[in-house]
Amino acid sequence: MSKFFVKSENISSDLITITGEDVIHIKKVLRLKNGDNIIVSDGLGTDYNVEIHEIHSHKVETKIISSYKNISEPPVNTILLQGIPKSDKMDYIIQKGVELGVNKIVPVVTERTIVKISKDNYKKKHERWNRISMEAAKQCNRGIVPEVGYPVNFKDVVETLPGDALKILPYEKEKSQGIKGILKEKSNNKDIYIFIGPEGGFCEKEIELALKNDFNIISLGPRILRTETAGIVVLSILMYELGDVGYV
Repeated sequence: MSKFFVKSENISSDLITITGEDVIHIKKVLRLKNGDNIIVSDGLGTDYNVEIHEIHSHKVETKIISSYKNISEPPVNTILLQGIPKSDKMDYIIQKGVELGVNKIVPVVTERTIVKISKDNYKKKHERWNRISMEAAKQCNRGIVPEVGYPVNFKDVVETLPGDALKILPYEKEKSQGIKGILKEKSNNKDIYIFIGPEGGFCEKEIELALKNDFNIISLGPRILRTETAGIVVLSILMYELGDVGYV
């Protein structure tokens, strides 16, 4: 069934009201009718099986049939801090990151960030990126919609992260330490921050700063991965090692 997200204030004891662009999608694209069933999520981890009751011009009213806890959320809170890449690579990173279970994505400005985004232009990108996150969350049955934050400076964010969080940064010059070993040593961390550099990677000063702030510098193998690939690889490994994918 099709899935939609609503704000908690749109949910009453036995009714859920859908508003916004989803109304057009229900009417014009899916061509749903009164009596059809859909899934609605509150974005906080609860899903509702509902029946469409009334379709209006600006809202769709539904009746709750049942509610249940969404089982698609991973066991840890992962935050992807992505060096801002060129062109539309960020679209791909967001889409695949959401599919793999990331909880939040934060664009990061680093020493080697090439893209310069004006304040007005970034507002449009920010809206677009969060729409991509929403659509990906619907498609892969997430219980939340991962937020895409506003850009931060690498130095600022490195120095303000929680001390008890697990902080991972892949670096092409690291040859010995991998993700599996880090997870064995620090298996109790519930918050995991993943730092990925832009095209050109991180500079040595940034690596030194990361080490001073208790980052785990890791290797992703003998091949140098593109910026749009590295974060997806790290998330995939994390989810597999933590038992979120690959049950057999």
